[in-house]
Amino acid sequence: MMISRTVKNNAKVQGSQLFADRVLSQIKEETKAEVNLMNEAFELMGWQKLSDEIKMAIYDDVKYMVMELQGLFSSCDEFVQRRRDSVHFWISSFLDGICDEKMVLENLQIK
Repeated sequence: MMISRTVKNNAKVQGSQLFADRVLSQIKEETKAEVNLMNEAFELMGWQKLSDEIKMAIYDDVKYMVMELQGLFSSCDEFVQRRRDSVHFWISSFLDGICDEKMVLENLQIK
């Protein structure tokens, strides 16, 4: 009786591990695809040389720009447009040497 319980418990654990492995594998593949897409987007915009810290600050902005360009949705919201204008302004200013990274991060931080 005790052996059969142990066998069942081991089977449950193995089944759970297999499921977890499949889920983790899927997450890993999706993450790779998203990272590649984002790297391509940064490169196409000429922003590939930005620091990782700046890229993380504007990650969602770039992600949703890409999604809109892919036709997944359309935003006519004036606040979205203001945020995009702000992102473009501060990144351009940084790349042109007008301001430093700290100033970009301070001004692009969502409040």
